[in-house]
Amino acid sequence: MNKQLLMMAMGLMIATTVNAQEEPKVSIKPTGRILLDAAYVKPQEEEDKLKSGAAIPDFRVGVSFSYDKWKAKIDVGYAYGKIGMKDVIVEYGFNKKNFLRGGYFIHQYGFQSSTSSSFKETMEEPQSNAAFNNDRTLGLMYEHNGDKFLGTFSFIVETDAMKQTTDVIGNEAVGAQTRLLYRPYTERGKMFQVGISGGIEGARYSSEEEKRHKQFTLSTRWPTRVAKVTSQVAEVTDAKTMYKFSPEVMYSYGRFAVIGQYFLNSITRDKGLSTFTGSGTYVTLRGLIKGRNYAPNMVDGGIATPDPGNMEICLQYNYTDLTDTSAGIYGGYLNDWALCYNYYINKYMIWRVRASWTKVTNRADIANNECTILETRFQVKF
Repeated sequence: MNKQLLMMAMGLMIATTVNAQEEPKVSIKPTGRILLDAAYVKPQEEEDKLKSGAAIPDFRVGVSFSYDKWKAKIDVGYAYGKIGMKDVIVEYGFNKKNFLRGGYFIHQYGFQSSTSSSFKETMEEPQSNAAFNNDRTLGLMYEHNGDKFLGTFSFIVETDAMKQTTDVIGNEAVGAQTRLLYRPYTERGKMFQVGISGGIEGARYSSEEEKRHKQFTLSTRWPTRVAKVTSQVAEVTDAKTMYKFSPEVMYSYGRFAVIGQYFLNSITRDKGLSTFTGSGTYVTLRGLIKGRNYAPNMVDGGIATPDPGNMEICLQYNYTDLTDTSAGIYGGYLNDWALCYNYYINKYMIWRVRASWTKVTNRADIANNECTILETRFQVKF
């Protein structure tokens, strides 16, 4: 009898342990980000709005949540005296290689979507990406993340959907985009991938009645967050549909990496007006001066943040063309050279120094201008 009771007790203990192991755990953790910037700016024109100074261009607090196959994240940011919503994400993982994400976030489109804004290796994103890609948009994205292939498909809604209701903006413009990436080598110290992104979007909202859902505005800024000054702008009126196309390539061996991407956006128009075409490209060279090998970021299809204690030098050239003479739109030609030093202090902190020279020409009613900027950033993210 005692032996039977002992066996029953042991069986109950084992069953309880198994059930406890099977019960999913809830994980909730706070997240945050602080960027501290300082810049010396020397514009060609003394009366230019570009000025030297310091700023906190990004301060965020948020929370992430995970339970079984579900994840969620909310980020709220404060910058330049204003509070704004950042990422709002709900995600369901079917397995380790497939997930569905919905909410307000940056959808996959080209190599630059593999890192958040504060983890750009040259401190600021290439101007071509700013002009021809979307920032955060409301939508739904499916991703397959295989060993050799990454593929995403997104259904998106125009950015003003997070700012206004439909009784103000009317029927919201929608779009779709995809990123397809082939990566035969994904080892630490040995990486190669080629990809192509594409998309289609309806004309966006404007507060001006005659332009409502009949325009696109493509623009860039001078590469500093201490001053928020537009460097190029192409306002495409009487717009119907925008088609986007962007091939990319990345190669890395040991402590060296090179990334290249090309952008081509074409906007069709009403009233017999010529289609507007804008284009751009950038090439980035990265080299670890302390540290050994770059590693892949498999989920986002990029290069992982270098290990704590690593240091690197980056050189980047960007060209952005927002002028189309056949369409009668002169948004300007931009050339930008940037040299950046990054010190990855530890898991949570990075110090960056960036020197850049930028020139803009052929912009309607605006004189040609150029600017030299020396800036630094200390950032904390957890």
